[in-house]
Amino acid sequence: MSTFARAATIDVMDNIGVFLPTGQDQWAAHDPRDLIGFARRSEELGFSSLFVNDSLLSPRIEPLTMLAAIAPVTERIRLGTGALLPVLRRPVLAAQTLASVDQLSGGRLTVTVGAGFPGRFGRPLHELSQVPWERRFARLDETVALWRALWSGAKEFHGEFHSFAELPPATRPFHEQGPPVWLGGGTPAALARIGRHYDGWLPYPPDPADYATGLDTVRSAARGAGRSPEAVTPALFVNVRIDRSAEDARRVMDAYTRANYGLPLAGTEQIQAFAVGTPDEVAAKLARYTSAGARHLVARLGALELSDQREQLERLAALTLPSSP
Repeated sequence: MSTFARAATIDVMDNIGVFLPTGQDQWAAHDPRDLIGFARRSEELGFSSLFVNDSLLSPRIEPLTMLAAIAPVTERIRLGTGALLPVLRRPVLAAQTLASVDQLSGGRLTVTVGAGFPGRFGRPLHELSQVPWERRFARLDETVALWRALWSGAKEFHGEFHSFAELPPATRPFHEQGPPVWLGGGTPAALARIGRHYDGWLPYPPDPADYATGLDTVRSAARGAGRSPEAVTPALFVNVRIDRSAEDARRVMDAYTRANYGLPLAGTEQIQAFAVGTPDEVAAKLARYTSAGARHLVARLGALELSDQREQLERLAALTLPSSP
């Protein structure tokens, strides 16, 4: 059990979640079924959500399989993808799978989607999936629209990339409206699309000021589309490492980013959001994002091994949650 106390510089958070360490390197020295215990402990501690990553470029437990495994052994905690890559799956089958996970969880699913990035984290996924890289954002939006059509019981669907004169009877989600669908991204085009079409925003901007500016753009786009700005959940994907010294925290997080991205921490900090250091330092950085408007933080814990992931989980709970057991 961690002895790290909650920092005085941070308010208790109602919505803070964590990523499950589903990458094979993190659980290889253990039984992968230990991830189920990690999920249950996250719920016991009071975290509000558990998210999973998606990729074909590194060995990991497939995300929807992981969520299906933990759905029946948890009761309250929300289950999410961050981000699911629809390009890896045929859209009708993906809609059925997502609805099934939502049913098994009793309506606790949140689906964050992404379209990939240029370079080695984007094009190779499209090549492996035999889907064109061009117009990937339009394809993503249409895929989500197809999911929603299936979930609502539509009989047909006609789009630029997918057209069905007759749709099969589909597995319905737990709630009639289906699971909320979030999107990441920070480009002007992505922010406008989020405001118009999506239920939440899960970016990882390294500067909290950019988060505030992006959220203003999302809300403006929502108003322009006739939606309430509050219809879009403002979330944040943030990498977290808590240690007794900033030096120790940065050393371990540097090893983590090199293992995951082949980049040092100093380089990855230019791309993604990080809160790394002592409890007070981490709390201060998280508070800057909540002050910028973030209302649901999802922390990816900077630890290369499952036992260290568990320790970081306890430390984050002690830092941010009101009364973690």
